[in-house]
Amino acid sequence: MPAAIAPIAVDAMGGDHAPGAIVHGAINAARKGLPVVLVGPEARVREELARHHAGKALPIEIVNATEVVEMHDHPGQAMRRKKDNSIRVCFDLVKRGRAAGMVSAGNSGAVMAGAIFVLGRPEGVDRPAIISALPALKGAPILLDMGAVVDCKPIHLVQFALMGDLFSRRVSGCARPKVAILSNGEEESKGTDLTREAAAALRGAALHFVGYCEGRDLLTGDFDVIVTDGFTGNVALKTMEGTAKVVGEYLKRALRSTTVSAIGGLLSKAALEGMKKRIDWREVGGAPLVGVNGVGFICHGRSDALAIENAIRRAGEAARTHFTDELARVVAPSAALVAAAAHARDAKPPHPPRQQAPTEA
Repeated sequence: MPAAIAPIAVDAMGGDHAPGAIVHGAINAARKGLPVVLVGPEARVREELARHHAGKALPIEIVNATEVVEMHDHPGQAMRRKKDNSIRVCFDLVKRGRAAGMVSAGNSGAVMAGAIFVLGRPEGVDRPAIISALPALKGAPILLDMGAVVDCKPIHLVQFALMGDLFSRRVSGCARPKVAILSNGEEESKGTDLTREAAAALRGAALHFVGYCEGRDLLTGDFDVIVTDGFTGNVALKTMEGTAKVVGEYLKRALRSTTVSAIGGLLSKAALEGMKKRIDWREVGGAPLVGVNGVGFICHGRSDALAIENAIRRAGEAARTHFTDELARVVAPSAALVAAAAHARDAKPPHPPRQQAPTEA
C-alpha cells in the first residue's frame, strides 16, 4: 500500500483506552508502511512504544504535547486554555505541512473546535460536518452530518450535500453520486420546512440530487450521499449501531440454542465472520471531518488498536486525494441556490380559496 504524502498525526492521549490502544494501532499502521507522528507526553508515548517492542526502523515520530483535553472539558475553553494539548498540536502539524492529516479518539467537540481554530474553514463554508461511512448492501454511501451541527439552516444542508458529493467522488471513487436528504417519506410534500427548503435549493445544483431518502433505505446502497442535520444523523447512527449489536446477540443465542443450530453455525462461520466485519465500526476506523482546511478523522471514544489503524489508513487515503483544495469552489454556489429557491417559493401565487358548495334554502 502506498504511503501518505506525509505522516498522519495521531493524538496518543485521546480515547478511553489511551495511550495503550492508540500507540498499538499506530504501530500496526507503521508496520504496514504508513508513517505516523504520535502526539502526547513524550515519556508516556516512548514507554508504550517500548512495551510493544516497536523498533526504531518503524516510520514513527514522536512530538511532545504537555497537555491533554479530558472528555469532561469544554471544547472551546480547552482549545483556548490548554494551548499545548495533543489535539491542537496534531492540527498544528497539519497546518504546517508536517502531517497530511490527523486522527483522534478524544473529545469530539474539542476535535471540531481545534479544526476550526487551527485549520480554519475554506471561504464560503458556514459549518463543518462529520461524515459517517454506512455499511450498506452495496456501494460506499456516506451520511452527514453526524453531530457537528445540531440546529441546521437550509444553507447548511445544501453545503453538506455539495461537500458530501465532492467527498464521494474524490475519496470514495463514486463517479456520479446519488445525493438525497433524509426525510420521513419520498414525496416532495413530506419532511420539515428545513428539508423542503434545502431540497428546493438542491434541485438547481450541479449534482445528481434525487430527492428524499427514508430511514429504511439508509443501508440499501441506493443512495450515495445522504444529508441531514447533526441531531438526526447522530440518532440514526447510534440506532444502527445498537440494532447491529442486538441482531448479533440474537444470532448468537439462536446458534447456541440447539445442537443442530450449533453445527449450522460452525458450517456458516466464514459467512458470519464476513457479515460481522462488514458492520463492525472498527473496520471503518473514524469519521472524516469535512469543511475545514485539512484532513481530520474523529474516532469512537472506545476505539481499540484495529480502529486506530484503520483510521490512520483512511486519513492517508483521503489526504492523497487533496479533496480539501476544492471545498471553497464547490460550496461557492450554495448561497445563490438557497436565495433562488426562496425567491421561487415567495413568487408563487397563493392558493385560491376553496369554493364551498351552495347550501339549499
